Amino acid sequence: MKTTLHTDWTVGDICKGFIYDKNEGKGLFGLGGKLIIQPEYQRNYIYGDGKKDVAVVESLLKGYPLGLIYFVLNKDGMYEVLDGQQRITSFARFVNQSWPFAVERNGKPRYFNSLDKDEQDKITEAPLTIYVCEGEPSEIQEWFETINIAGVPLVKQELRNASYHGPFVTKARAVFSNTGNANMNRWQTYVKGDPKRQAILETALDWVSDGDIDAYMALRRYDTSIDELKNHFDTVIDWIDSIFEYTGSYVCGLDWGRLYRQYHTNAYAKDEVTKRVDELLADTQVNDKKGVFEYILGGEQDTTLLNVRVFDEKTKKAVYDQQTKDAIAKGVSNCPFCAIGHSNNAKRIYKLNEMDADHVTAWSKGGSTDISNCQMLCKTHNKAKGNR
Repeated sequence: MKTTLHTDWTVGDICKGFIYDKNEGKGLFGLGGKLIIQPEYQRNYIYGDGKKDVAVVESLLKGYPLGLIYFVLNKDGMYEVLDGQQRITSFARFVNQSWPFAVERNGKPRYFNSLDKDEQDKITEAPLTIYVCEGEPSEIQEWFETINIAGVPLVKQELRNASYHGPFVTKARAVFSNTGNANMNRWQTYVKGDPKRQAILETALDWVSDGDIDAYMALRRYDTSIDELKNHFDTVIDWIDSIFEYTGSYVCGLDWGRLYRQYHTNAYAKDEVTKRVDELLADTQVNDKKGVFEYILGGEQDTTLLNVRVFDEKTKKAVYDQQTKDAIAKGVSNCPFCAIGHSNNAKRIYKLNEMDADHVTAWSKGGSTDISNCQMLCKTHNKAKGNR
């Protein structure tokens, strides 16, 4: 791969012909139309937070260098940004007042057109240090994956987008990384993360690929349709909606792809499910509220999903002492299950650390987690009892 250093381009040169698409959240072109600012393999613009974008402009006003920037020279003579699009989009937004923002000068907010002329010139005449790279696409992509100049590390899905860039990634990002998508609020009820950092896209790919995202993207790199990806994602979301009325924070970020694969052939009555969700979320003995949904889908069998509140040490010690006292008086084991048996343990007195606290009436059958519903069993019988 060939690289050429350019120090003759200024901020003003890059800002010529700058076009910013606010709907897609990205800069499109610069350098008089010769520069593609956000190629398909680039992450979305994430500096528009009123802090990072302002910091870029303030650095220019203070005369600080913005660091190395990398362009790729394509065979058609067009340049595209390999690294530096966050910084370029930030200063070009400010100078061209596309989605304008202000910086503070002498305690007052100033937009570019309200800066003094010398400050405007300080920005537009600031020289940039840019390496222009020429090489095969595979070489460019490998370099893109390894450089990290902008200060915000690429997340795994952003790296995948770079590795498998092509029409499939372009179309998928247009749907799942677009914050203007009318479905985004609904999707984010169940999917956790920032769509600009590819969280929704990554989840959609994870669901459709059964977790093997790289293989799925590699096989479909040059596909011009994302119908399978979108249809599967919509199917999972619709399935969740068909079962659960609850749309609060506890459903966000659950492994819905796995839950769909495991339970989508089962039938559920939404009214009954809603009632049980309300009951379990209100139950103070249920510590893991997020586990409620898989617990219901699985037929309310696996109570470990709920992390049901356990007996405290004070309660266990009090019950142990009373059981042991009564057992010694009767000449039987202090484990009530051993005491009614005919094994060698029928009269065994267990130490406290050899026993576990158990609900006399199981929590799932309405039993409470208090001293009145506590018994101490030897570890063998407690394990065997389960949730009968």
